[in-house]
Amino acid sequence: MDLKQSSEDFQKIEKAIEFLEANVQNQPELAAVAAAANVSEFHFQRIFSRWIGISPKRFLQFLTKEYAKTLLHESQNLLDTTFDSGFSSPSRLHDLFVSCEAVTPGEFKNKGAGLTIRYGIHPSPFGQCLLAFTERGICNLMFLPEDHPRDAETELKSHWQNANIEYDQAGAQLLIQQVFGGANQSLDKPLHLVLKGTNFQIKVWEALLTIPSGMVLSYEDIARQIGNPRAVRAVASAVANNPIAFLIPCHRVIRKMGIIHKYRWGAARKKAIIGWEAAQREVALESRP
Repeated sequence: MDLKQSSEDFQKIEKAIEFLEANVQNQPELAAVAAAANVSEFHFQRIFSRWIGISPKRFLQFLTKEYAKTLLHESQNLLDTTFDSGFSSPSRLHDLFVSCEAVTPGEFKNKGAGLTIRYGIHPSPFGQCLLAFTERGICNLMFLPEDHPRDAETELKSHWQNANIEYDQAGAQLLIQQVFGGANQSLDKPLHLVLKGTNFQIKVWEALLTIPSGMVLSYEDIARQIGNPRAVRAVASAVANNPIAFLIPCHRVIRKMGIIHKYRWGAARKKAIIGWEAAQREVALESRP
C-alpha cells in the first residue's frame, strides 16, 4: 500500500464526508459531493477505487444511519453468540496481532520518568498520524488535525511529562508499515501496545479489542461487556481518551441509535474508518467461495 498516496486520497474523502454531513437533508448527487472535494466526478471515482477498491456510491452506503443500525444489531448478536459459546473474544485472529500491557504503577505515578519514548509522523490511509513507541511497544498513535498538526506532539509530551522523548522517523516508519501497510497480518511480527491509564480505562480499551474489524458496538454494549452496565458515561469517557487510535478501535463504538458521532480526531475521520473497514469486510465476504 502506498501510504502517502492513500493519505492524500483521504483528504479528498474527508472533505466529501464533511460536505455530506452538512447537507444530509438535501441528499446531494455524487457530482456535487465530488465538487465539494475539489475534483471531477471521474477523478472522484478513481480516488475511491484506489483508496478502498469500491465506488464512492457504494462506499457512502456504509455511512448511512440505516446501515449503522443494521451493523450494530449484527455485532451485538455476534458477541452474544460468541460469549455464550464460552470463547473469550470473537476477535481471536486480532489477538494474534495485538497484545497489551499496562505501564507499572511507578511509571504511571511518575508520568513516564525513566522511559525513553521515540516518535515519528507519517501518512496513513486516514491522514497524517503520529506514532510513538518505547522499547516495549507502541504507546501512542494519534491522527493529526489538519488545522493544528503540532497538537499531537504537544499531547504526547503532556501525556508522558517526565519521559525522555526523541524524534525517530525511521523507527516509527517500521511500525507504521506494520499497522497500515499490511505487514500486521504476519504472525511472526505481532504488535505490542503499552498502555498508560487507570484500571477502568485499560479495562475498556481491552474490551474495544474484542470488536472485529467492520463491526460496531454501542457504549452500552461495552459497559455490559466489562460487567458494569450502569457505567455508560464512564465508558464513553474512557473511549474518548484512548491514546492508541485505530489499533485500539475506539472508532468502532457508536451511539445505540446508529448515530456515528464525536471522535477526538474528527467525526468525518471516524465515519471514513468505519466505512473503510465495513467495505473491506463486505468485499471479503463476497469473495468467499
